[in-house]
Amino acid sequence: MAKRDYYQVLGVDKKASDEEIKKAYRMLAKECHPDLHPNDKTAESRFKELNEANEVLSDSEKRSRYDQFGFDGPSMGGNPFEGSFRDFGSFSGFDGIFDQLFGGMGSRSSNAARQGSDLKYDMRISFEEAADGCEKSFEFSRSENCQTCSGTGAKPGTAAQTCQTCRGTGQVQAGGGFMITVRTCPTCGGSGKIITDKCTACGGAGRVRKRRTAKVKIPAGIDTGQSIILKGEGESGTRGGPNGDLYVSVTVRPHRLFRRDGLNLRFELPISLTQAVLGADIDIPTLKGVVKAKIPEGTQNGYELRVKGRGLPHLRSAVKGDIIATVRVDIPTKLSEHQKNLLRDFEKSTTGKEYENRRSFLEKLKDVFN
Repeated sequence: MAKRDYYQVLGVDKKASDEEIKKAYRMLAKECHPDLHPNDKTAESRFKELNEANEVLSDSEKRSRYDQFGFDGPSMGGNPFEGSFRDFGSFSGFDGIFDQLFGGMGSRSSNAARQGSDLKYDMRISFEEAADGCEKSFEFSRSENCQTCSGTGAKPGTAAQTCQTCRGTGQVQAGGGFMITVRTCPTCGGSGKIITDKCTACGGAGRVRKRRTAKVKIPAGIDTGQSIILKGEGESGTRGGPNGDLYVSVTVRPHRLFRRDGLNLRFELPISLTQAVLGADIDIPTLKGVVKAKIPEGTQNGYELRVKGRGLPHLRSAVKGDIIATVRVDIPTKLSEHQKNLLRDFEKSTTGKEYENRRSFLEKLKDVFN
């Protein structure tokens, strides 16, 4: 299935602000989060599509390249996003544009040192791990230079020969005048060398696939869609170039009680009718146990009770959010006849002054019809 436009995926306009993109992503990601739809392949596919779109559009540089060059644009910076573990690619698409327009003047030498490709690893962590921060170990695969042949691809003791087609440049030209087209040499694949006696360890590729283990420190307060960069942990460079980087993209599993709202944690707090009317001391849950809070006398449904400094930490400061409990008055059901009579007696004893909201409504009603 063909990719959909990233703006269409998030349901935003191409002129949408960073905040609008962030808001759209969070709303849609919650709707199809895999933890809320276990074994639902459609939801899982949709969630990956949203992550891919968000990772491009939430980054100003990648978004700019996407707007200019389409889906190939982000890869020009080394970061296309395909699958759960992805090779971030190189600049070959951008070189191709220069090759066709300027006869190869913008292309790089095939024999020059090149940085290895960046990699991306998707990591899922618990809500508590995101709140407190943690250190995680994980395994991943990457391409590395073959140690047997030192990345040359030739059997130890032998050497590669200069390609006669491109005379060692790794490129061939076609056309004439202004429109000279430069292409990768089809004989040597751009290496400029022909290996006649291949290394048995790597089959002449000069690179082998290795399984590696890495550790990453997850900072407290991290949120879904944010990444941590492990410098030099990507794929090996070629011809003496440096390694690429490894991007660890974090997905935080939802909490059973709390809902994240920036640095604040929100949840709904059910209280009894008696507690709402008379007030009460009540336990408020936090990520570190419970704290005491006071329900004021005459508390209405929807009242927000705030516990300062018990929310999530800011990534780059000591600031912490709050816990916000939205009160839901639990109206009793299945009352006995005796309980109903007590309530009827109470209602008969009222003067109307006890109900501020109802009194205000009746006054407005009089104004409407008078």
